[in-house]
Amino acid sequence: MLEDDFGFAFGVVFRAYARCIEATVADLPGGLRGYFILAAAVRGEACSQRFIAHRMGMDRTMMTYLLDDMEEAGLVERKPDPADRRSRQIISTDTGEEVYEALHTKVLQIDQVLLSELPEESRAAFRETLYAVARRVTLIEETNPGELGAELTDTKKPARATRRRQARPNI
Repeated sequence: MLEDDFGFAFGVVFRAYARCIEATVADLPGGLRGYFILAAAVRGEACSQRFIAHRMGMDRTMMTYLLDDMEEAGLVERKPDPADRRSRQIISTDTGEEVYEALHTKVLQIDQVLLSELPEESRAAFRETLYAVARRVTLIEETNPGELGAELTDTKKPARATRRRQARPNI
C-alpha cells in the first residue's frame, strides 16, 4: 500500500525510527530532543541556545526549560559565549558524554536494523545521500527562510469566492 510513494515511504521510515529512538532515550530529559541537544553539545555544535532552538524548530522558552532539566541532570552546562556574553553556549559534561556514548551505541544499532534491507555496500551511500539532502534543505532554510516551501508548493492562494449578502428590505 503506497510503498512506492516517496512521502508515504519517508513517513513510514521516520515514524519507525522515531518510535525506536524515543523508547531508547525515554529516560533522558526531553527524550529525542534532549538526545539531539546532547549530541550537539558533545560534538561541539551547540554554539548557542538560540541556534539549537532554531535548528530544532523549538520555541526558545521551551528550549530554556529543557536545558534547565538537562543541566539539573548533570548532562550539560550553559556558559557565556566569549564572543557574545548575551549568548550561552551549551557544553556537555563528563556525565553527559558518557550518557551520550551509551545512547549513541544503541541508536547506531537501531540504524543498522532499519537499514538492514539494503545491501551492505548501499548503506553508506544511502546515508551520505540523505545527509546531502538534509544539508541542502538546511542551507535553503537558513539563507532564505520560506524559500523551500515556495519552491515545493504553489504559494499562490486560490481566489476565494466571496459570499454576498442578499439585500434585506428596510421595513
